[in-house]
Amino acid sequence: MIEDDFLNIETDRLILMKLEESDWKVISYLRSDKEVNSFVKRPSAKTKEEALDFITKINQEIEHKNLYYWKITEKNQNSMIGSICLWNFSPNKKSAEIGYDLSPLYQKRGIMNEALTSVINFGFKKLNLALIKAYTHHQNVNSIKLLDRNGFNLVAGEKDDHNADNIIYELKSP
Repeated sequence: MIEDDFLNIETDRLILMKLEESDWKVISYLRSDKEVNSFVKRPSAKTKEEALDFITKINQEIEHKNLYYWKITEKNQNSMIGSICLWNFSPNKKSAEIGYDLSPLYQKRGIMNEALTSVINFGFKKLNLALIKAYTHHQNVNSIKLLDRNGFNLVAGEKDDHNADNIIYELKSP
């Protein structure tokens, strides 16, 4: 069940919140930078217009209760440093896919682990999900380590129809 109102998530160091139009520069960077996207196949947002269109689309999907998408910010800073989402919900709303990205300037600090842990908790406790899936490139060692650290298991033999380089992990509700 997708909640009626979008909820911010607060952790020890972070606040996960809804995207705003003022985040367009970071969205453009995160969706267009070669390093950030080295393991991801997705449309870029190189221009302000493309980034704003992406933000509008995401916020409309949130309003229609089709996904949750949070910008990641450090406490006492409103600057977006990454994003994390639950999306691609099953028809019965019992499973969802998780996705994330983070500016390389903030990697290797445990930030994504903190964000991921909180969104997993949100998915299982607030949305009553039974399963969360994660698709990651088979060479993305950092993402694989993050998923392993958080209890995800590799789904042997399952393929991503949209990206043959991806492997699929899943985490079942405790």
